[in-house]
Amino acid sequence: MKVDVLNESGKKTGKKVELSENVFAIEPHDHSIWLDIRSIQANQRQGTHSSKGRSYVSGGGKKPFRQKGTGRARQGTIRAPHHVGGGRVFGPHPHTYHIGINKKVKVLARKSALTYKAKENGIVVVEDFSYSKPKTSDFIKLLQNLEVSDKQVLLLTGKNDQNIYLSACNVPSVEIRDSVGFSTFDVLRADKLVVQESALQRINEVLGK
Repeated sequence: MKVDVLNESGKKTGKKVELSENVFAIEPHDHSIWLDIRSIQANQRQGTHSSKGRSYVSGGGKKPFRQKGTGRARQGTIRAPHHVGGGRVFGPHPHTYHIGINKKVKVLARKSALTYKAKENGIVVVEDFSYSKPKTSDFIKLLQNLEVSDKQVLLLTGKNDQNIYLSACNVPSVEIRDSVGFSTFDVLRADKLVVQESALQRINEVLGK
């Protein structure tokens, strides 16, 4: 599959680049996508939630009243869970939510997500560009020229470019990743993938081998 390469003005340059069939035209594997997304979202959880059981609540060391003769149910402490201010029953405690998956499954999930984007014509290839200094207005103009300013965009760059990152970091609808530093979740949540020419070449080399 070949696609046109656009320049920063959004016009065709006359060049076409190949989308590797091993990356952008495979048989999508939905279960791999689900496994990878579940892993990504679970690993983002901090797991720092905490609550105090009855043994962690201060006070209540003394028996509140005598065992018999009051007509009330016996009580051993005012810090029991059924008392106001008492401990919590089966409350959450800090723990990790980490879920690991095999590297091959993660690669298959990314290739499946890219295949879906290619089928939807959701990939825009643009010539490599850079800025001499951060300029958000220039980056917004680029999005307008590429007709993706009203979309959720994932920009894949050939290399880490600080000026491009700083130009785009104030645009809420744009995420920036380097050529192979993106995840399945990044691809699926984007409406359009804007890929620099050098980034596409690296994706074909790394994921298509």
